[in-house]
Amino acid sequence: MSQAPYARVLFIGPGLGRGASAERLQRRVEALLGEAHLHDSEQDGCWQAIAAAPRPLLVVDLEPRADAAHRDWLRERIAERGDGAGVFVVCAALEDAWLDGLAALLARREAHLPCSDVPPVPAQHAWSQIPPHAQRLLLCNGPRCTRKGALGLWKTLRQRLKAAGKLECDGGVHITRSQCQFPCDLGPTASLYPQGEWYGIRDEAAVIRLVDERLVAGRALPELRIDEPGGAGETGTNPRP
Repeated sequence: MSQAPYARVLFIGPGLGRGASAERLQRRVEALLGEAHLHDSEQDGCWQAIAAAPRPLLVVDLEPRADAAHRDWLRERIAERGDGAGVFVVCAALEDAWLDGLAALLARREAHLPCSDVPPVPAQHAWSQIPPHAQRLLLCNGPRCTRKGALGLWKTLRQRLKAAGKLECDGGVHITRSQCQFPCDLGPTASLYPQGEWYGIRDEAAVIRLVDERLVAGRALPELRIDEPGGAGETGTNPRP
């Protein structure tokens, strides 16, 4: 498959410069297009890559929380920087199963929206306000935790909380992806506030237990704690400074 009618297809998303998911994506894109242009959306170089890319350009945004509002924000942001002409955007969350549909996504021209004549984003939107919550959970998306699958765990965390009616609502949980929290060898790590609890969530089963048992039911999970003796950290090392 060639990338025509685009001169370039550019993939952006959190952590695309590192981790197993990024490596799998790189191999799949190279197999489909003969070349791969991947950029970490959390780095300034992402905008520079969009500005410098030949036109027409398709930007595939792999932000896990992408929705229509995020997509229109991205289109407006690209247009504001003077790079909108000949640029098209499509959003899709990066996951292993999604890779099988990559060719179809690139072929669906009707889903590729232009970055010119973008309707203005409303002045008041969800991300302009502090979301209601009673607890805050930070999941590490640092380089080592990302290599251990933290991006996939983030998606499970968000979906599980949403299904339980506990995602960013009164009495609920505000979740945030963080940079390195330490201790990396016990990760992926998650810290819960205001309790100040630290957890090692090494697989999807641990995420589900954290949501169902700790965040929803309110039961203690000492075996997943990495800041207490006898927990997932084994040594009981306290990661707090």
